[in-house]
Amino acid sequence: MKQTNNNQLSVNIYPKHDYLSLAFIDIVKSWKWKSFVIVYEANEGLMRVQEFLKEAEKNEWNIRLYQVQNRMYRDIFWEIKQNKINNLLLDLDRDNIFLALKHAQQVGMMTENQNYLITTLDLHTINMENFQYAKTKITSLSLIDFSSNELHDVISHLRRRLRTMTLSSSSSSLTTVSTISSSSSSSSSVSTFPDPPIRLANTILTESALIYDSIRLFATALKDLDQSQSISMPTTSCTNMNPWLYGTSLMNYMRPISFQGITGLVGFDQQGKRSHFRLDLMTVTRQGFQTVGSWDPNELAYKRLKIKPEWQSTFQIGTLENKTLRVTTILNDPYCYIIDLVEELSKILGFKYIFKLVDDGVYGTNENGEWNGLIGEVIKKKADIAVVDLTITSKRAEAVDFTLPFMNTGISILFKKPTTKVTTLFSFLSPLSSTVWCYVLAAYVGVSTVLFFVGRMSPYEWENPNPCRQNDGVLENNFSQLNSFFFTIGSLMQQGSDLAPKAMSTRTIAGLWYFFTLIMISSYTANLAAFLTVEKVIYPIKDAEDLSKQTTIEYGCLNSGSTKAFFRESNLSTFKRMFEFMKSRPHVFMAKNEDGRKRVERGNYAYLMESASIEYIIERNCNLTQIGGLLDTKGYGIATRKRSKYRNLLSEAILKLQESGRLLELKEKWWKQKKGGGQCIDDAKKSSSSVTALKMDNVGGVFVVLIGGLALAFCVALCEFWFHTKTPHKACDVVCEELSKDLKFAMMCQSKTKPYRYPSPRSRSISSTESFNTVLSPNIINGNISFQTNNIIDDGNNLKIHNKMIGCSSLNSNDDDDDDNGGGGGIITNSLGQMHHSISQYSNCQILSTTTTTPAVITAATAATISQPSLQNQRQQQSSSSSNELQTPTTSIQYLPPPPPSSLSTTNGATITLTEQIELEMEQQQRRRLIL
Repeated sequence: MKQTNNNQLSVNIYPKHDYLSLAFIDIVKSWKWKSFVIVYEANEGLMRVQEFLKEAEKNEWNIRLYQVQNRMYRDIFWEIKQNKINNLLLDLDRDNIFLALKHAQQVGMMTENQNYLITTLDLHTINMENFQYAKTKITSLSLIDFSSNELHDVISHLRRRLRTMTLSSSSSSLTTVSTISSSSSSSSSVSTFPDPPIRLANTILTESALIYDSIRLFATALKDLDQSQSISMPTTSCTNMNPWLYGTSLMNYMRPISFQGITGLVGFDQQGKRSHFRLDLMTVTRQGFQTVGSWDPNELAYKRLKIKPEWQSTFQIGTLENKTLRVTTILNDPYCYIIDLVEELSKILGFKYIFKLVDDGVYGTNENGEWNGLIGEVIKKKADIAVVDLTITSKRAEAVDFTLPFMNTGISILFKKPTTKVTTLFSFLSPLSSTVWCYVLAAYVGVSTVLFFVGRMSPYEWENPNPCRQNDGVLENNFSQLNSFFFTIGSLMQQGSDLAPKAMSTRTIAGLWYFFTLIMISSYTANLAAFLTVEKVIYPIKDAEDLSKQTTIEYGCLNSGSTKAFFRESNLSTFKRMFEFMKSRPHVFMAKNEDGRKRVERGNYAYLMESASIEYIIERNCNLTQIGGLLDTKGYGIATRKRSKYRNLLSEAILKLQESGRLLELKEKWWKQKKGGGQCIDDAKKSSSSVTALKMDNVGGVFVVLIGGLALAFCVALCEFWFHTKTPHKACDVVCEELSKDLKFAMMCQSKTKPYRYPSPRSRSISSTESFNTVLSPNIINGNISFQTNNIIDDGNNLKIHNKMIGCSSLNSNDDDDDDNGGGGGIITNSLGQMHHSISQYSNCQILSTTTTTPAVITAATAATISQPSLQNQRQQQSSSSSNELQTPTTSIQYLPPPPPSSLSTTNGATITLTEQIELEMEQQQRRRLIL
């Protein structure tokens, strides 16, 4: 079936040409053809060999192309013979192959030295009796599966049909048989129908087999489609261009079908290309065509071409089956790994082995034009292969052939760990970087300062220092400058303090600072533990560059091996300088790697060796370590003789072990599990783990939260101050004025006390209850009442004035005397325009007439005439009243005063309002207390 451009409407049962080309390329590689010719007829044949031309550049093939146009095959083969080329790939039409081989035989190109690879898939249909005894290897591929039951059923059916026919049967019968049999005008090139079934199978063309499988594929898909839905088969004609309604559905049913046909397993990919098939490798023998192997595109590269064991020697594919190999090696740890590696290879390739130690104990160097050590034994055929930690180098590769590397490695430095741990006096600062310490110090100062100012601004942080003296007019703030710094440092050190914030703003600051200290202390403690448990070791050298620039520490390598050759032949100045150093001190070269390890353990010496060996050593010697990276990159390979037929087999087996992960398992076993491996796992973790100081990237978030909290606390403090100031005044200008005063006072850092400013009497309300202190001196002059008090309480309905000294002369309300006797406690109660004077603990008291009255709404403007006596009069009144205090019974009188005057007269004749006099007395009392 031909492929169309539309993948949705086609299914290709013929294998892709890319797969066929890849199959022939694998055969050429297995035969190790380095020079061969390709004979083709048409340009179509040249397209089929394009893949060979691409592979020629990769594999360094020498390919010559010969196109058959009007030339005779005889002339072409004669020219090929003159060029002494014995490997030929023929891409010719099936009908011309017999003639081409006949001409090759005529010019002497059908001997045992020639190898023919023919690209046609129908070589089995050609009679090759003329070439069966020429010992020439003629090989081709076949798509037909001669072992399939389907083919045997078809052949049985054909045989029954042939038995019913005679030689004189009609031409129509012969035509029917020819649809599945080969036919040719040349009786010498095509065999007739023989009676045995297997000979009859050799006459079936690949095209006929593909047609058979295609019909079966179509019938299976059509049956499945008919079972899923009802379909109709309309009458069709070659001129009808209308597509069939169920065509796309039929294609979708055909792609997932997989079955065993005459051409083997039939299966397709999503694009409708045939992806499941197998090609049989067939060759001409004295018994005729024989299947010697197979090729499967779905296998791995090294497994695609499989040759039967009995035919491997014929096809120049080296076989190790039942052979015994002599393996030379050196007893270097871990030599058990080499034994296991050879054992795994023997399981895959089926060979036996015998180990022998190298005579001189060296890897191999070319001295005086002759190789010694392992390389010399392989060259001299004392051993078949050399398996050890043998490094693949260019010079060694000129003498022997290496397999693919079974382990990658490179030169590195083995050095002894310093035994002292690096400590400093201020190592406790290591958990945090210097930047973080600076930020923590700035946060401490900033938070303390903000706490100080917010505490002075907030009215709720000012309190009476003497709760028992309620009449004291001085408030105190605990958050002074020193206390604020002590509060924050106490929290930072997780010790606390006796200071307790009371306002919401200061508590916000404290809460955010507690959160900040929680995170910082936890981070510091965790990182400090890591710093104390992990040893910080400083090595005197870090890499080969440091090693080459100093002369205190000696360094060397193996006296005979690839490491010494690497430094000797290197063009880099560093490595040249290192080799000159080692060359000037011959004692630094070691005879064995074990000697180098012991020298390193003694100290003041670095040993240069392969990293794979260093890994093995440091797994068992915890006082040793690897310094720096790899100085080069190379691998360990198995050495075989030049052009050995075992090399490719061993390489394929190594590749298989690598893909299966077996090589890694063997290294893990002998490096870290067996023979004392894994002792230094904990030390390796400690040395590899690095503890770094915390930076701002790690703890920056907590600083952001702290700054945001400080801003929030400052806003809360402003709100507290606003609310406390505006509640009694109800005026914006008063609030701003009070705020300005408190801000100025907050800036006075030396003072921790301030006077208590009671609300202005102009804005009192009935529902409020306030108390304020003042001093009014008691005196009665000209019929007016004078008294002294320490506290005035206004609950909105009653004005209560508590005085300590009241002088009373008599109970006569009209008495004009000005006695100043007595003193004690009295209460003036104001309610509904009536004045009640309750005088207790005093006798001989008289309430004189007054011109005061009290309104229903209580304000501070209570009518009274107040005069200020001297301090001497006050002391006299106190002394006179104290003598009568215990003997005076309680006396109470009621007096209904007249309406209050708008102004009062004082003793000195001045006229002032009562409000002004009360405010004046309060200011004088505050000044006296501040002075005291």
